[in-house]
Amino acid sequence: MRIVPILTAVAVSASLYLVVFERDDLMAFARGEDATEATGAETAAEGEQLAEAEESRVGVVAIQSKARTIGNAVILRGQTQAIRQVEVRAETTSTVISEPLRKGAHVQRGDLLCELDPGTRPASLLQAQAQLKEAKINLTAAAKLSEGGYASETRLASAEAAERSAQAAVAAAEREIANLTIAAPFDGLLESDTAELGSLLQPGSLCGTVIQLDTIKLVGYVPEAEVNKVELGAIAGAELSTGQQVQGEVTFLSRSADPTTRTFEVEITVPNPDLNIRDGQTADIAISSAGSLAHKVPQSALTLNNEGQLGVRVVGSDSTVVFYPVQLLRDDVDGVWLGGLPENADVIVVGQDFVTEGVAVAATYRETEQ
Repeated sequence: MRIVPILTAVAVSASLYLVVFERDDLMAFARGEDATEATGAETAAEGEQLAEAEESRVGVVAIQSKARTIGNAVILRGQTQAIRQVEVRAETTSTVISEPLRKGAHVQRGDLLCELDPGTRPASLLQAQAQLKEAKINLTAAAKLSEGGYASETRLASAEAAERSAQAAVAAAEREIANLTIAAPFDGLLESDTAELGSLLQPGSLCGTVIQLDTIKLVGYVPEAEVNKVELGAIAGAELSTGQQVQGEVTFLSRSADPTTRTFEVEITVPNPDLNIRDGQTADIAISSAGSLAHKVPQSALTLNNEGQLGVRVVGSDSTVVFYPVQLLRDDVDGVWLGGLPENADVIVVGQDFVTEGVAVAATYRETEQ
């Protein structure tokens, strides 16, 4: 018995059964395959469109930046100044009879700087004192006579005037002798030699210059745009031309601007117990002010929009470019600190000049040193 005809008959019978009795199910199955094929074709088309869209995006390089609080210091350039400096000068005419003190010497308040020849001044004082004694006797006599009615009120008044004139002459003679000794007005250092022995001093002639350096000032000038950032008592630091670092606090801020430079004078008091800081040294000063949130980005990331505003371009949440105007707060060697950005921003650092706001981009991120 042959098996092939039997298998053929079974296959034909099954086909006839499906066509006759299961026709609806067979047609539904056929429609399902067509739908699957159509859906697959649509998905493929959408994938091709997305791929084309991705290929059309502009490639840029960005950094993921997070805002940090920085001290918004006011940077100035100034110089050191002695807290006190005075030129001690003569008030009378005479010859110096004291040995000179050399510059750099330490002096205490009241120390002798210059002593002048008294000349005839002691004799003048004796004469004035004698005249005062005589005037007092005459005044006493005139007063007694006036009480007894033997002297007029005019005589008494004249005697009183003579006594007061004699007192004034004694005071002037004593003052003239006191001016022969010129002393240091405060503790400090001699910035110049005192007057040489035998030199003639006249009123206004220089005896010596005394400076006080154990506390010293840093003097600078604040631009009017930043004057509101400086407050009395604020901490300030400075680097001197020698590289020395010092710190003090703001003790004076001018209320009046310089009419030429439109800047305001500021003084910082700095301790100087070892006298290492000298008068007149150049100083780079940084005055602390209230901190603010800022992003540190490469300086090359800065760009301009169509209105000429300075800012940066960032990658938005939908991968399109957004422009933010910024404020330049501070610059360092390796970047600039900017204000005006959100707390987190993907700042474009390469390609920012080839895209505009709203353009879709494909961003590649690189790490940045924080």
